[in-house]
Amino acid sequence: MAVHESLSIAQARRIALAAQGFTDPAPAGSVTMRHLRRVLGRVGLIQMDSVNVLQRAHYLPLYSRLGPYPVELLDRAAYRRPRELFEYWGHEASLIPVDLQPSLRWRMAAAQTDSWGGMRRIAEEQPELVKWVHDEVRVNGPLTAAEIEHDAPRETGNWGWNWSSVKRALEFLFWAGEVTAGARNGSFARVYDLPERVLPAHVVAAPTPEPAEAHRTLVAVAARSLGVAAEFELRDYFRLPVAAARTAIAELVESGELIPVEVRGWRQQAYLHPEAKRPRRVHAQTLISPFDPLIWERARTERLFDFTYRIEIYVPAPQRVYGYYVLPFLQGDRFTARVDLKADRKAGVLRVPAAWLEPGADPATTAPALAAELHRLAGWLGLSAVAPPEGGDLRLPAGVP
Repeated sequence: MAVHESLSIAQARRIALAAQGFTDPAPAGSVTMRHLRRVLGRVGLIQMDSVNVLQRAHYLPLYSRLGPYPVELLDRAAYRRPRELFEYWGHEASLIPVDLQPSLRWRMAAAQTDSWGGMRRIAEEQPELVKWVHDEVRVNGPLTAAEIEHDAPRETGNWGWNWSSVKRALEFLFWAGEVTAGARNGSFARVYDLPERVLPAHVVAAPTPEPAEAHRTLVAVAARSLGVAAEFELRDYFRLPVAAARTAIAELVESGELIPVEVRGWRQQAYLHPEAKRPRRVHAQTLISPFDPLIWERARTERLFDFTYRIEIYVPAPQRVYGYYVLPFLQGDRFTARVDLKADRKAGVLRVPAAWLEPGADPATTAPALAAELHRLAGWLGLSAVAPPEGGDLRLPAGVP
């Protein structure tokens, strides 16, 4: 494969940050739906997660790129008409632009073979229950699993989920695209409804592309959102099958929609999006969620930023290195610190179980910048104070406005 150009790590890093929206101008006034759409156009999809020790995961990528914004904007885009986003399996559970729904129907069609074991077993062993659950949603929806599961037997999954047979049937139907999330209730549970009652009519009526075309579309979205990436990252963005992603990449290279490049220091073949911006500087100063697409692929994060990051939520407390819910601090085009955070909503305080300085970072510039960012984050979360760090090696100045 002919390589068109050689990029330094620093160039690749800035390209990646620009592709993710970190060089876009900050909103001059109130954050509007226009700003939200700009971020969605950069990142392509937003991962969801149920952990709420700080803020729900899907709200944080917008904060990292826009600063304090009304979370109702994202809720409106996802759960009110006209829907701009829908919930589905993209990169894990995700909020995805509705216009990509047809390009994910190949995954829906493969639910019988590709969905998780508990879902598949329900579909195989209790098809009459799956049909009954679907009929309940059709006739009585929108509804939650709790509204119809009654005393159904329960099964504990690998992650500790205590799902009833009804819940597993609903999740199979969700994977298969036969139901979708019409809303989320106060406990963050999915409220299920039929796609034709949730998605815009033009999306429901859109023809289903051939799988190969769908895979090209999704790889192209990933390439635009990553800027420059190796094969694994391009397919990991939407968790695509290996062979299908490789074929899609080859076809996009042939059509000029991906450019093979060398990133000096990478062993992997890299691919550049032809419209990728190439900023000379990045002036970011923000915290990044553990579930942010900038750092989804940890090996790429190491190659670009020389920053080793692992989420330690599922690590037993005595074995954690940095903390339970640790956010990297992006300063310029480097990660200069990481901070374990907890929103103490009852006390109105942003707790800092630990703050850590990254090797090579200057504490004289990092500490005040991080302190200012923590106060900005606290204000967005509706908290009135930031507590001093309880651990770590980075001390933060008090009294930062």
